[in-house]
Amino acid sequence: MATGPSPTAAVEAAIATLDGTLAMARALVEAGRRIELDGLENDAAALCAALMLLSPEAARELRPALIGLRRQVDELATSLAA
Repeated sequence: MATGPSPTAAVEAAIATLDGTLAMARALVEAGRRIELDGLENDAAALCAALMLLSPEAARELRPALIGLRRQVDELATSLAA
C-alpha cells in the first residue's frame, strides 16, 4: 500500500510553498503592484493548524524553517510600509 508524505514532510513542503509565495508577493510590491493578502492569511492559518498536529519534537525540528518564514513576513511588511 502506498502512503503519502509524513506529516512533518507535508508541513515542510507547506513552509517552502508559503516562503515562495511571500517572496513573490514582496517582489510584486517592490515593483509597485498591489497584492491581496487574504490568500496569505489563509495559507498561514492552515500552516499553523498543521503544525499543531505535529509532535513537539517534530515541530521543534521545523523551527529554523519557521524563523526563515517569519523573516519573509517581516520583509513583506517592510515593503508594504514603504
